[in-house]
Amino acid sequence: MPIRRLPPETVNRIAAGEVVERPASAVKELVENALDAGATRIEVQADQGGLSRILIADDGCGLSADELPLAMERHATSKLPEDDDGGWSLLNVSTMGFRGEALPSIGSVARVAITSRAKGLADAFQLRVEGGAVSPVGPAGFPGPHGARVEVRDLFYATPARLKFMKSERSESLAIVEEIKRQAMAHEAVAFSLDLDGKKTLRLAAEHPGDEGRLARLAAVLGREFQDNAILLDQQREGVRLSGFAGLPTYSRGNAGHQYLFVNGRPVKDRLIQGALRGAYADFLARDRHPVAALYVELEPGLVDVNVHPAKAEVRFRDAALVRGLIVGALRHALAGAGHRASTTVAGQALSGFRPGFALGSTPPPSGLAGGWSGTGQWRPQPPQSAAYAYGGLAAILPGLQEISARVEGQPDAFAPAEAPTYSADVIDPLDYPLGAARAQLHETYVVAQTRDGIVIVDQHAAHERLVYERMKVEAADGGVVRQALLLPEEAERVAGKADELAELGLIIETFGPGAILVRETPAMLGEVDAAGLIRDIADDLAENGAALALKERLADVASTMACHGSVRAGRRLTAAEMNALLRQMEATPHSGQCNHGRPTYVELKLADIEKLFGRR
Repeated sequence: MPIRRLPPETVNRIAAGEVVERPASAVKELVENALDAGATRIEVQADQGGLSRILIADDGCGLSADELPLAMERHATSKLPEDDDGGWSLLNVSTMGFRGEALPSIGSVARVAITSRAKGLADAFQLRVEGGAVSPVGPAGFPGPHGARVEVRDLFYATPARLKFMKSERSESLAIVEEIKRQAMAHEAVAFSLDLDGKKTLRLAAEHPGDEGRLARLAAVLGREFQDNAILLDQQREGVRLSGFAGLPTYSRGNAGHQYLFVNGRPVKDRLIQGALRGAYADFLARDRHPVAALYVELEPGLVDVNVHPAKAEVRFRDAALVRGLIVGALRHALAGAGHRASTTVAGQALSGFRPGFALGSTPPPSGLAGGWSGTGQWRPQPPQSAAYAYGGLAAILPGLQEISARVEGQPDAFAPAEAPTYSADVIDPLDYPLGAARAQLHETYVVAQTRDGIVIVDQHAAHERLVYERMKVEAADGGVVRQALLLPEEAERVAGKADELAELGLIIETFGPGAILVRETPAMLGEVDAAGLIRDIADDLAENGAALALKERLADVASTMACHGSVRAGRRLTAAEMNALLRQMEATPHSGQCNHGRPTYVELKLADIEKLFGRR
């Protein structure tokens, strides 16, 4: 069969298979066109999952009558800058779109109507396209002073085979919602609205540019809980700036679906963020938990290639290691700055576990409990015969027990020598510490502390485990990892380039002929190790994530296990001084709000929440 030149209609339909994969892809391309036009308000409507109808309306600069036909021609665009020598630069793209493929691709497989009024002009015009056939431009009405309205009907009607591979209307609608959310998170200064099948789905008002407005937009999209449990990121390195917000380790999810990366305002999907987040949170989360984060990378357009895929959903950094190192470093710095802070959802989950006590005529009191019902419907237990001894004896052992608040530490002697206490103006009331003053130990496992406005319940084993682990990390960083000698050649060419980084972790390697390396030393902390398996795991990590996470995670697992066995065990009775010392160490130790497995080490209940449990509020 001889080589033939395909007609433009067929070329556009082939291109549509890459650019317009599903209705959400069409929405993405049209929304990006609106953003490039300078829109401050974007309205989106979709019916039957976007297959029946899609409408994108904006208040951007609009299109003139002469520009409308050009907009439907392939590779016609206003977004590529021209070089000084008259060429067209693909390495300095600062707009969302630039390929000039979206509109003709959509028009080749659907029925499209574009209505627009250019800024500064009085008349509005409309252009219709049906299956690639373009109709003449004609006058039309337009509701606003300037902007554009793009209506897409019967998507993929010209390619019926594509319709067979579409998912359910619900799945396609959810994909459109997710796409609008991602665009809204990337552009907080733009107002978005989304209607699905005539029902209001999203209403996002424009926010002020900056961290405060961005966090408000993230809260509107991801939920108020994210706003309450997010830490600010803002770091810069060698011309690359990283900003955004990341969730506390105790505010995690069961999958990586809540991790977002934006590069120069463009939502992208990249394995870089997954590897970087995994490395940054390795010390704080179990393998089956994933952090929540919205990361914004800003750099010169020449340092990132956005022309990797027609859908522009992927990018390629000129220095991926620099970007990954910046993400990991910024996250670790922010997490360390969070100190002992734990997620607010921990308290909410604890409060939801409380149940109101039994009432008159409902669940009977415990068997064998003497007493009777009062006139107000409350159960009044009968004091035992030894009540006088019980109250009197305990009051002698713990002074102040019968007062409104009984302090276990009672006097400052829990923090000072046994001689008579002296008070001065600079003495800190234990209640003013972030984790308060220890009051009691329950079940020889949980320390109960009182703060100025609530109570704190600490899991003594989980808390001390984190303290020991953090101390071990500091000691390892100060003295280096002790090594043991081992000789084993193994093929792993990708590993040789990371020899210096691996040496810092105690793994000493060197090249050993083509395609092989020599493993001379391994970290002693790992004990007897399968060096060949370790090298293969590291090689896989380098290929997938660009970092040797396998070795780091193994060292972290060993340190975590050692910390677990070397910490205060549940079931050990602590003195008041020991409990308060544990609280003070937690306040001074980074990451003490969660154990080595990502579980919270303490729960704080505010007095207002406790009062709600008893109907006082």
